[in-house]
This record gives sequence, structure tokens and C-alpha cells, in this order.
Amino acid sequence: MTAPPAAPTQLVVLTGVSGSGKTTALRALEDAGFYCVDNLPVVLLDKLLELSGHTAGEVSRIAAVVDARDTRFLGEAPRILGELRARGVDLRVIFLDCHDEALVRRYSETRRRHPMAGEGGTVMDGIAAERLALEALRALADEVIDSTALSVHELKRLVSRQFSAGEGARLGVTVVSFGFRYGLPSHADLVLDVRFLPNPYFVPALRPLVGTDPAVRDFVLGQPDAQAFLERLLDFGGFLLPRYRAEGKSYLTIAIGCTGGKHRSVAIAGELARRLEEAGQPVRLWHRDVEKE
Repeated sequence: MTAPPAAPTQLVVLTGVSGSGKTTALRALEDAGFYCVDNLPVVLLDKLLELSGHTAGEVSRIAAVVDARDTRFLGEAPRILGELRARGVDLRVIFLDCHDEALVRRYSETRRRHPMAGEGGTVMDGIAAERLALEALRALADEVIDSTALSVHELKRLVSRQFSAGEGARLGVTVVSFGFRYGLPSHADLVLDVRFLPNPYFVPALRPLVGTDPAVRDFVLGQPDAQAFLERLLDFGGFLLPRYRAEGKSYLTIAIGCTGGKHRSVAIAGELARRLEEAGQPVRLWHRDVEKE
């Protein structure tokens, strides 16, 4: 199986003081299509990026909260983030801040104890300790967002505008073939079933081959129903893709399934990707189950 084109993984590190809105910002990024992890030890960022490389583009945008709860490894953050940037990782560090008075008020309203206040310490003691622990991360930030005067909804909109695709942005499309017997692909937005087409598995000369082989591809695409299906699907895509872009969606995964994921789905997915690219839409193509027994 040919690996899909590797797209750079976008990594956003959210950090900042407790009570400044990191959870709200993380939810906004999740809504924008990011795979989100809260309270991740900074030493695991590299492992998270490595694992995303095995998803064939399904997980290409990651957001992780790294903050003062990571008491053991937080001091390693400047070195680790510097090494990631030196390797060319598409990394953005956002620090969420808030005036001390507003933080005290927020803690008072929620009746929460500051995580760094210590035994018998006050909220202000915790805020001071946390600011000291996060000094190096704040200095590394690409952007500092002051949430003092922002409502939860305003902060969410602010983050969403930065990371959601606008009307002029290009929509990232992944086409994946799969076998229903192995389960649906994760993160699939559209799932299409091509088991209505004649199955090459029952043609002895084609059974040992896969859908990327010209003989199998010609057999599948030579069916009138296959051509009619592709034409209708492309018409549907012409209607749908611009509306996804306008709505702020940044990626779309189209899953094409047959029984075992070796013949029909592979041929149809390959042809769909080819036609989309001819129309000017870049596509990642992934044949998930073609090598499974």
C-alpha cells in the first residue's frame, strides 16, 4: 500500500494561568476540528505527534494544554518546544492570561481552591506561584490572550476565528477506502457504501488482486452503475464542499466502503480522488484495509 501524502501536523499548545479560560479555548479548538488533549505532560508532545503520523491525515491538527499542573516536567518546556520548532513542526503557543483581580473574583464565584495555593495558602498566593512557574512558557508564546474583559462566548469566538477555515480557505479532503468488516474509519464525515457494485472477489482471476491493480480498477469502473455513482457523488461534492468552507469547516473525510476494503472501495476511492484533484481540490488518499487478510 502506498502511504498517503504526509501533511504537516499543526500543533497548538495552550497554556496560561488557572481561571483564564484554557478549557473554553480548548473546546473552541475541538469544534474547529482539532484533536484535543488536556493536561498533557510536555514530554509527551513528541510522542503525540509521532502517533498522529500513523493516522494518514485523519489527525493532522492537535491542541494540547500544557500548564502548571505538569509540576514534574514543566521546566523542560522551553527545551522541548524549541526542539520541535527547530525540526520544522508547525507549532503555535498561546498563553491565556487574566488580571489578578478578575482571577480572584472567578475563584470566589466558583468556590474553587487554587491548585497552587498550597496548604493554607490564599488564592493570591496560588496565582503568584503559578505566574512564577509559567514565566518561561509565557516568554515563548506566539500570542498572549488577555481574557479579563471577555465573556466565555467572546473568548470562544476569538479562538474559533483564528483556527477555523474562512470562506477563502482551502478545505482539506481525505478520501479513505475501507472494509465494513473491520469497522468504520474514525473521524469519517461522509460514509458511502459501494457494496451494490459487482464484487471482483467472485472473479477467480481478480480475487488475489486489489483495487489499485488496473485489471480490478477497469472491472469496477467499467460498470455503468459505478460511473453513475461517481458522477452523482461529484455533483454532490460540488454543492457540499463550498458550503462546508463557508461554514468554517477546515477538513472533510469521505469514507468509501465495501465488504473487505480490497477491491470495489479501493477502485472507487482512487477514481474519486483523481477526479477531485482534476477539479482543483487537493486530496489525501488512504486505502486503510487493502493489506488486511
